Amino acid sequence: MDFQHIVGHEDIIRHFKASIEMNRVSHAYIICGEADSGRRSLALSYAKTLQCEEGGVDPCNQCKSCKQVDSGNHPDLIFVEQEKPTVVSVKDIRDNVINTIDIKPYSGKYKIYIIESGELMTIEAQNALLKTIEEPPEYGIIIILTTTLDRLLPTIISRCITLSTKPVKERDIFEYLVENFKLDEKKANFCVEYAQGNLGKAIKLATNEDYDRLVKSVIQLETNIYKMDGEAIAAVIEDCDKHYKVTIGEYLDLMMIWYRDILMLKVTGKIDKIMFKDQYKTIMEQAKYLSFNELEDKARAIDKAKIRIAANAKLEDIMRLLIMTLKEI
Repeated sequence: MDFQHIVGHEDIIRHFKASIEMNRVSHAYIICGEADSGRRSLALSYAKTLQCEEGGVDPCNQCKSCKQVDSGNHPDLIFVEQEKPTVVSVKDIRDNVINTIDIKPYSGKYKIYIIESGELMTIEAQNALLKTIEEPPEYGIIIILTTTLDRLLPTIISRCITLSTKPVKERDIFEYLVENFKLDEKKANFCVEYAQGNLGKAIKLATNEDYDRLVKSVIQLETNIYKMDGEAIAAVIEDCDKHYKVTIGEYLDLMMIWYRDILMLKVTGKIDKIMFKDQYKTIMEQAKYLSFNELEDKARAIDKAKIRIAANAKLEDIMRLLIMTLKEI
């Protein structure tokens, strides 16, 4: 992992390299962006470069430090662990950061902490972290990754350098998928449109062993949803629980794109603007009788399903409620 292998995010990489070159490395950073947008890769590449024994703006990938980062065994690069998947507690911050940051680095120039789910930090956790950010040891660096700034305290934000990821160019994602995963053009284009500038999302779909089955399942559901009876709904729910529990986020994303396609056809009437091009006739038919308000309601229902899944609600109940809501016209 290094800057040379990151696709996109040139402005953030330039900032990191300039901070090293000018010896103006901050003690606290926030990297903000949606999940899978490359935040972790950026943080890890920066940490690796900072710890590299060569001291350049790119890691050498040969020294002991670089190899330790690559193997996940660098003693001065700490990923803050959390006891519960839905929250970063004050105990997590104290145990992983506050109680250890005063111990000098074992071998590196810096002691770098990466908090991967900054948006999950409680107010108490953030307040505990604030003092460390305000008065860090000279070797201490804290990098907070978050999907949104809204859940971070203004006092935290004001004391960090905030960098936001941006969508990666579609052509760059397409070329990356074709070169690295040997996808055919049709599948690569589908993954690119699904990703909407998020390389991580494109890779997840492209490398999903059940890719074809996943896409066909969503198409089958959305094509027949208005004539499905209770038995058919139960079969879909069972299929999701059995085959797509791990990738339910991708399943819901594809459902969302179906309704986005309907919206695009209603607004533009152009097939080149939609992702499910092979289902053009079905999408056009649904576009005739679904209003803009109804499409907005359906998108909102899918968003609510994602929130419930994040809160560890029962998948069977989530999907039943979602499908029944989407059936409404």
